[in-house]
Amino acid sequence: MKKLLFLLFFPVGIMSAQETLQLSEGQNSPSASLEDVAWIAGHWQGEAFGGMAEEIWSNPMGGSMMFVFRLVADNEVSFYEVGHIQEVDDSIILQLKHFDKNLRGWEEKNETVDFRLVKIERNKAYFEGFTIEKVSEDQINMWVLIESKDSAKEVLFAYKRM
Repeated sequence: MKKLLFLLFFPVGIMSAQETLQLSEGQNSPSASLEDVAWIAGHWQGEAFGGMAEEIWSNPMGGSMMFVFRLVADNEVSFYEVGHIQEVDDSIILQLKHFDKNLRGWEEKNETVDFRLVKIERNKAYFEGFTIEKVSEDQINMWVLIESKDSAKEVLFAYKRM
């Protein structure tokens, strides 16, 4: 899948259990609102690839929750992401764009990496290839499905609240 090949997250750990889901052919996203995922808001950090991964998520406002991500390794930014979870058609979608350390975009100008909602639970949101789980008030886990030509693996990001 094109969207997952562009996604370059750096792993904290590789999981063997299935944590990410996909929509079936022709299946629509379930009804959901930003209130269902408002628990994501906050400033989160975790170690990744010898550096520090950081995400800052806003509270819901104006039909979206925005976020920024950066990976800092060897005291230098490796890359950034900017994105949001947005309310669309009685559901939500996670969209993002990648940027290098000099803010040059990886995706084409009008392209985003999109993760449609598959399933929503009280403390877990399953987007296509991307799952976010509230472990406690001070910890969230994010699993990302990374695909290459020959394999696919889920990568875990274990974040703590700052």
